[in-house]
Amino acid sequence: MTPPDNSDKEKRYRPYVPETMAMSEFTFRAVLLGLAMTVVLGAANAYLGLRAGMTIAATYPAAVISMAVLRLWRGSILEENMARTVGSIGESVAAGAIFTIPAFVISRAWPSFDPGHAYLQSTVLMFVGGVLGILFVTLLRRVMVEDPELPYPESVAAGEIHKAGQRGAQAAKLLFANMGFGGLVYLLGEFKLFSASNSFMVSIGQLGRSTLRLGGPVPAPTAVGAVTQFSAPAISPAYLGVGYIIGPRLAALNFSGGVIAWGLLVPLLLYFLGPQLATTVPPGPDGSTPWAALATRVWFSIVRPIAVGGMLVGAGYTLFRMRKNLAVGMRRAVADLKRAGGQAQAGNRTERDLGAKFVFGGLGVVLVAMAVLYYFFTGTLPGALVAAVVMMVLGFFFAAVSGNLVGMIGSSNNPISGLTLSTVIIAALLMVSIGVSGITGVAAVLGVAAVICVSSAVAGEMLQDLKVGHILGGTPRSMQIGDFLGVAAASLLLYFPLLLLHQGNINEGGIGFGDPKLSAPQAGLMASLSQGIVGGEMAWPLVVVGIMMGFALIMVQVRSPMLFAVGMYLPLETTFAIFVGGLIRWTTDSMSARRGFNEAQKARIENAGVLTASGLIAGEALMGLVKAGFSFANKPFPEIFAAPPLLLSALFLAILAFAMVRIPLSNAGRPDEPAPPTAIM
Repeated sequence: MTPPDNSDKEKRYRPYVPETMAMSEFTFRAVLLGLAMTVVLGAANAYLGLRAGMTIAATYPAAVISMAVLRLWRGSILEENMARTVGSIGESVAAGAIFTIPAFVISRAWPSFDPGHAYLQSTVLMFVGGVLGILFVTLLRRVMVEDPELPYPESVAAGEIHKAGQRGAQAAKLLFANMGFGGLVYLLGEFKLFSASNSFMVSIGQLGRSTLRLGGPVPAPTAVGAVTQFSAPAISPAYLGVGYIIGPRLAALNFSGGVIAWGLLVPLLLYFLGPQLATTVPPGPDGSTPWAALATRVWFSIVRPIAVGGMLVGAGYTLFRMRKNLAVGMRRAVADLKRAGGQAQAGNRTERDLGAKFVFGGLGVVLVAMAVLYYFFTGTLPGALVAAVVMMVLGFFFAAVSGNLVGMIGSSNNPISGLTLSTVIIAALLMVSIGVSGITGVAAVLGVAAVICVSSAVAGEMLQDLKVGHILGGTPRSMQIGDFLGVAAASLLLYFPLLLLHQGNINEGGIGFGDPKLSAPQAGLMASLSQGIVGGEMAWPLVVVGIMMGFALIMVQVRSPMLFAVGMYLPLETTFAIFVGGLIRWTTDSMSARRGFNEAQKARIENAGVLTASGLIAGEALMGLVKAGFSFANKPFPEIFAAPPLLLSALFLAILAFAMVRIPLSNAGRPDEPAPPTAIM
């Protein structure tokens, strides 16, 4: 056979660093920096995911930080690639962990989250899921990374950022400066210079009089008209940053769920159920009905189960819209494995992977380890074997699907929670079919979900990073080894920020995971679903109401029913702040258009805006972990004001908004400068 295919391949693929060039890559400093970033960025994403139900892609901050730090030692671009690869994998481990591990506590499958009960199990679930994702991707790496039908948009952008970084460090300065700014604002709020959270009651009519309900008169106490608890936007750099990144349309959709919850459902339910609920809570100091407590109870006990039904439909609808891509991913999973199995180990440095014997041996060890772990969860050998086999089969297919989705739409849009939801349903039905029920069945289902969720997240992120290495000329084998180290570090250490957040919330009077300040919406959904199918504890009438609501949202062509339902599930101050962040993004874009900037300037504004928002998110997340550590140790921060003036809250919100508009616009540059690569979106 003549070699036109080889010449075509050479035309398609010419790495930035040729395979014949000797350059430092897998160095101690690069790996050490990557390990530090994987823990820090993973912990920051765990904080953000538990509080806001969203995570941010770590590839871009890791790329910027690796360039800034390694530049001090004159590190090579391949060292930067290695540090970014190791540094970004922690975010995917954290994403998988926060979607599932808190569900063990919320569902009461674990009696507590203290280290004696939860550390070893959490670590094993994260580590096995991460290793599984790496092993599957190693099998599929060559055929998927080199597939011309997969554009890998975020990988291309990350590769261009590394190349552009050879010419300057402005992006790093911007990121670090806003990390400091975001952390400072968050700490000032915790020191009570201003109040980061401001809630107030809203009522129409007079409280404490009798009124008419359907069915006849009801004696006092009740409410004439409606009453609810409304919240001003949280003064939070992280929430504003999230809103800026997702944009005004999605931020408004998220906020609309909160408006429906607190502006329609809570007052409507209190109007009709207020008299009965008033007898279930102790009166206030003056003998009055605690309407704020009643409003929160109605939201927590009635509205949130409805939101779970909406999230269920939203996740299913996301998968339905991607059905063609999912089907392609499933077909390619088998074909790619066959093709990969017939390929010999390459002598070319840029084509060298871990050996097949190591990969298949590792898969065998993982299968045995999971069977032992699931036996520990269920106490029955059939249930353990079924769970282990389901985990292995679904893990492979969902790793391939996740990789294909990342190749087509990027890691930021990868529907990991939807894939995990499918796993929960399949595993739960299998547990019921073989007679495993109760809390042990719930634990087994969540154990399968945790491994698959981490595996799918790691597979998608790893393929994205391997594509960047493919573009830059990195060695796949070195990157795969680096990811093993990153997964190990993240698995061993990410439990502790989760513990800090959980126990810190309890010490502040909350309930830990599932508290309004630590909502963990995806984990709440997984817990509710596994309890409902296996444990028989789901509030099905309310969930069915949410399911009907989800179908109605689809019929009126709501862009993301899932995001709307998450808005109902989260506290209003959270979704309100995210909405304000979206408005700030809209303001920045509008001012950019009015000033007549060209495309190159608009690209620089977009990059600067995303880096600003990412810095604010990372700054608050890191300081939030510090605050959680003090709460964990029962050492509260001193308070400047016992009751900070509302005006100061408005002032700091205005300062944040001004900075988030001003900084991107000031980085527009000259009209004749070339356009930079677009970092995100």
